[in-house]
Amino acid sequence: REHQELIRADALATTSDLQRFGVNFSTSTDRIANLLTDQALARGLPEVMLIDGTGRIIAQSEYSFSYDTNQASVPPEVLDDAREKDVVLMIGSSDNRIRAIAKVPSFIDAYLLVGRFVDPNVLDRIDKARRAVDAYESLEGERSGIVITFVMIFVLISVVLLLAAVTLGLMVATRLVQPVSQLITGAERVRDGDLSFRVPLDGQGDELEALGRAFNRMTAQLETQRNELIAANRLNDERRRFTEAILGGVTAGVIGLDPERRIDLPNRSASDLLGIDLEGFLAQELTEVIPEFLPLFDDLGRDGDRSKPRQIEIRRDGVILTLMARVTAEWADDGTVFGYVVTFDDVTELQTAQRMAAWADVARRIAHEIKNPLTPIQLSAERLKRRYLKQINDDQEVFKTCTDTIIRQVSDIGRMVDEFSSFARMPSPKMRLENLGELVNSAVFLQKQAHSNITYDFDRSGIENVQISCDAHQVNQCLINTLKNAAEAIEGRQKPENGELPRGKIEISVATSPDNQRVFVAVSDNGKGLPVEHRERLTEPYVTTRSKGTGLGLAIVKKIMEDHGGELILSDGVENGATITLSFPKVVNAAGDDASPDENSLDN
Repeated sequence: REHQELIRADALATTSDLQRFGVNFSTSTDRIANLLTDQALARGLPEVMLIDGTGRIIAQSEYSFSYDTNQASVPPEVLDDAREKDVVLMIGSSDNRIRAIAKVPSFIDAYLLVGRFVDPNVLDRIDKARRAVDAYESLEGERSGIVITFVMIFVLISVVLLLAAVTLGLMVATRLVQPVSQLITGAERVRDGDLSFRVPLDGQGDELEALGRAFNRMTAQLETQRNELIAANRLNDERRRFTEAILGGVTAGVIGLDPERRIDLPNRSASDLLGIDLEGFLAQELTEVIPEFLPLFDDLGRDGDRSKPRQIEIRRDGVILTLMARVTAEWADDGTVFGYVVTFDDVTELQTAQRMAAWADVARRIAHEIKNPLTPIQLSAERLKRRYLKQINDDQEVFKTCTDTIIRQVSDIGRMVDEFSSFARMPSPKMRLENLGELVNSAVFLQKQAHSNITYDFDRSGIENVQISCDAHQVNQCLINTLKNAAEAIEGRQKPENGELPRGKIEISVATSPDNQRVFVAVSDNGKGLPVEHRERLTEPYVTTRSKGTGLGLAIVKKIMEDHGGELILSDGVENGATITLSFPKVVNAAGDDASPDENSLDN
């Protein structure tokens, strides 16, 4: 330790002297070497040299160790530490030398390296002292073990002697008071729950024997009653487990309440449907935990012991759940309520499916009823324009504008009808192995041409071998609708009062799930973002946030994803905008390897 502090002080003092003498990068090498030699002689240092950040020797004292090259043996990590610290020590494991390196402030990336030998006698004495301490500790450890062994032997002998004395005393006492001892033993056995114990009778016919006979009758009666109670409890427990198994197996939510409407027995499905762990709210009133259930009990007061099914809506994290719920009261023989049973099921998806089916039928009828007259209207307008435009002398421009408006609006209506027809008559997908990267690249290219004012950021690295089983036409439509929605969200941004809108940007990424079973295509934009209210209904037909939108884009995307065994996920962007994620089942490539690399994993 003293050698380390000494060499550290020498390094700092020598560095200070070099600064004091005005040594810098313009000083000649010979003068620096002379100064280093003077410092080495003054401080008794066998090694003093000046090196740069690569370890190259700039100058060294006359008595320094000679090197075959102009490179000092200093590890790069030591030089890195010297840039951050005042002094860094280097202690060699193969020689008796200790060195220190310190940064010289008057130089650019230059360091002072000093070294000193440690006296071998000191090292030898330290080694001897260490061996002596190890020997002492070894002897001390053995001494403690021997002492502990003897103490344990003495304690064991003492315990054995004590137990022998106690046993002998008990044997003598038992012979003297055996009848009373047997009754005491029997009472203790009964206290411990052993009702099968019987006091042995010696046949002498005295009062103690009569007492023993009465004790045996009492224990026999208690044993019979206990066995009957155990059988009844076992039956009740089996019924309870059977009931819990039934409740755990049903998909509907079931919550058992006590007479004060406190949560007593919820099943797992109830917690899953409500999105909260009801086990953590036991003994709390249900209407305080979930206030939306309060109208059920109002209906119960008017309708008797069973309420009518009631549809309630619960909002959790911006998502609205639609539940079909009812409550049933359990009555005792004396006319009091001893509990309630609340049952409910999630009908959100059912309602969505019903609305989808209804809208599909409406779209089919609209497409049929509107498309038929569109062609005659357009042909008539074109014929009027072609035949009578030259014959009209007054307001010829108005006539042309009117006919063009009719033709354009008929074309727009036809496009909307085509969307209705596409949604209503979505064909079954024809599955084939397709390269997802090529599909995404094609869709991005088309949108780039249509929206040149938007920057598209698509990382194509690592997705060449991502294979999915899909209908290429439908997936392409799905990708185009998603990218189109992102572009329209950017174009629908409101310009701030002070400042300009940033350039529209859409980022497309492809990643795999941690279990390597699914592949995700995420489309993120910096547009106006998703609405907070009724976000879950954005994928339903004719639900749109745009004034001229048809509300079919995301509905078609969701239908295609469901037909492909995938999923459509809507979420907010990291800073602003929105992210739409398409989740597809992943397929391995022909060689049996993973179809996408690890570095493209969702974890990254």
